[in-house]
Amino acid sequence: LTLAMNLIDPDGAVVFNGVGSVGEPVALAIVGPRLWWTADQGAQPLYRLTVQLIDGDHVLDVVEHRVGIRTITLDQSPDPDEPGTTFFRFVLNGRPIFAKGACWVPPTSFVADVDVNVYRRLITQAVDANMNMIRVWGGGVYEPDLFHDLCDEKGVLVWQDFMFACAPYPDDAAFVESVEREVGEQVRRLRNHASTAIWCGNNENQAIHRAHADVSGQDEPLAGSVLYDEVIPGLTAQLDPATPYWPGSPSGGPNPNSMKAGDVHDWTVWHGIPPIPDDHMIEPFGFSPEKIGYERYAEDAGRFISEFGIQAAPAMPTLRRWMDSADLIPESEGFQQRIKDEARKALAMIDPVTGPPETLQDYIDFTQWTQAEGLKFGIEHFRRRRPHCSGALIWQFNDCWPCVSWSLVDFDGVEKAAYFAVRRAFAPLMASFETRSDEAILWITNDLPETGEGDVIVAMEDLAGRTLWAETVSYDVGSQGHVQPWQGQRPQDPAHVLRVRSRTNAFPDNRLFGAPVSRLGLVPDARLRTQFEQISDMELRVTIQADSYLPFVHLLSARTDLWFSDNYFDLGRGETRVVVVTARAWLDPEALLVRCWNTRSGGV
Repeated sequence: LTLAMNLIDPDGAVVFNGVGSVGEPVALAIVGPRLWWTADQGAQPLYRLTVQLIDGDHVLDVVEHRVGIRTITLDQSPDPDEPGTTFFRFVLNGRPIFAKGACWVPPTSFVADVDVNVYRRLITQAVDANMNMIRVWGGGVYEPDLFHDLCDEKGVLVWQDFMFACAPYPDDAAFVESVEREVGEQVRRLRNHASTAIWCGNNENQAIHRAHADVSGQDEPLAGSVLYDEVIPGLTAQLDPATPYWPGSPSGGPNPNSMKAGDVHDWTVWHGIPPIPDDHMIEPFGFSPEKIGYERYAEDAGRFISEFGIQAAPAMPTLRRWMDSADLIPESEGFQQRIKDEARKALAMIDPVTGPPETLQDYIDFTQWTQAEGLKFGIEHFRRRRPHCSGALIWQFNDCWPCVSWSLVDFDGVEKAAYFAVRRAFAPLMASFETRSDEAILWITNDLPETGEGDVIVAMEDLAGRTLWAETVSYDVGSQGHVQPWQGQRPQDPAHVLRVRSRTNAFPDNRLFGAPVSRLGLVPDARLRTQFEQISDMELRVTIQADSYLPFVHLLSARTDLWFSDNYFDLGRGETRVVVVTARAWLDPEALLVRCWNTRSGGV
């Protein structure tokens, strides 16, 4: 028996042709390979590898795989600028990257009944949000080949948890044998995907065990630890030695959720779990606005944030599609059952930001605003900490049920406000303001493989639209680096906003308000001028113009088949934004409603 192999490049040229013996490894030497990169770092060339099993003149079997040529390693070397800590960063083809992404849950609770177009839409939405990594959560399922094929094609790395989550597990011989079969099958199935970046033993098992021990004072062995420390790493080392293994998420450091090493699940924000700078929690749990507010992300000095999140309601049309009208009241039993946590946490989160909601539309707007602003705040902080922090994966990307959850995209595939805030915060070149006392510091953060340079306009405006002052500053930032080209007074007046814009649209606009949105001096009778242009039967161009500063400008529709080129953005006085809306069937302008924070009374 012999093996005949050929490798064909993306253009159809044969770059390797050879034979080998059954049971013996074969090295394929390729001159000038075209490397596979994540979407933010380069192209995704996929080769076709064909292997034939031959007996004399007879072909007994043929196996074909698409493969991307790349290397992936996990750098955990000491961080010289933060003594006592180590890096936790993925190195792709020799280049350290900042992992930007989210955690993935099954797209429906009926896991065998997911339409292929749902996978296509969700992975496309992730890439459009400037994500380069998806973490397949260990409390879900192993996703089908299509999911991983799409990640290969789109340039998205996959952090693959094994399906053990939030619980002790048995380690008797029969269960271990079952785990060995499960892990072996999944590693063999997924190891040839260029997108497979890391194998992870479980979700939160070590961390929950340690938290219980801290609270109870009883430190017993973790049930199932033999799986994550011996059984699974032994199999991944044997079957896929080129891909890193990690025992659990989170783990590393003197405490599994320590900020000194490994990855961190930051649930100080939202759950009120205290940060762990070293070995032990330093404060008690709490659900007050001060304990769980999103400004606490600034306390996180973690190496890699593999979970952090804030809940928000889906849009009104999604709720109306799935709920009885009698339950469309936040206090109703039916609505409370749709909230995937304690309802008091959302109310505590939004109160200092937006004030308490009085209506369902208030609840939707207030939770979506807070989620968007909070995740924006967190991502900007984590990215400014690069290279000490090398990843930010949001909990969570999608939903398995129509509900109030931490997702960026609701069950119907409709993007929440936070999706667009995250897309801007994950932009390869990002401008952000850090605040220190009364000062604001402008950072330009560059994740691109090349240098970025240009001019930016920094301006203080009032919310009626008058420019109080403006100045132009230049920046020159190296690949994977930062610069701080401007520093000045932060806005102190609720009627003021500090803005930064690129002269060449090199990065998304950003701003810093002088107060929470509940106290902003917005013009109450602001006008949105809108113009609709039919590009085709299934495409509209919507031009929106503001006559004063308008935050939270967005388009809504009762339809779920729409794609918005942009949404949930701010407009200054006299500024215009063009949004292209694409549908799968005839699209009438009457199907769209344009709203902003100043004019929130309208609904769909």
